[in-house]
Amino acid sequence: MAKEIERKFLVAGDSWREASDSGTMILQAYVAMQNGNSVRVRIMGDGSAMLAVKTGGSAMVRDEFEYPVPVGDARRMMECCVGDVIDKVRHLLVHKGFIWEIDVYRGALEGIIVAEVEMETIDDNPPLPDWIGREITGEPAYSNVSLALHGKPEMVS
Repeated sequence: MAKEIERKFLVAGDSWREASDSGTMILQAYVAMQNGNSVRVRIMGDGSAMLAVKTGGSAMVRDEFEYPVPVGDARRMMECCVGDVIDKVRHLLVHKGFIWEIDVYRGALEGIIVAEVEMETIDDNPPLPDWIGREITGEPAYSNVSLALHGKPEMVS
């Protein structure tokens, strides 16, 4: 069992682009969700697909189980998804020893850019880059589940 420990922030500038990779396209959909648990399928730009189950926990710590699945199966699951399919490009960069994932949303969610930093322990205190904006850890409107179900939240900086 893997623990996901992360903090999420809105991105407040473009200077992150200088240090990031070129990004990976991700199509993401939710097959099921209930009581804070979710089953998600992703198709990656490299032609791979993953199924993830996330359970319980807090806004910052959850159990996460991920498994590769055939792309054809992932496409079929997306046809049966709950809510909309999320289209985003994920960029990676390292800042002072921490890996940051910057998700640039496309389509109906265009304009949303979210940075997540994964931590080893809940006590980690990653230094925040200068392009980090407001923290949104635990804000339901910015969860991918909510974005799939309700679309773009009212943007407040």
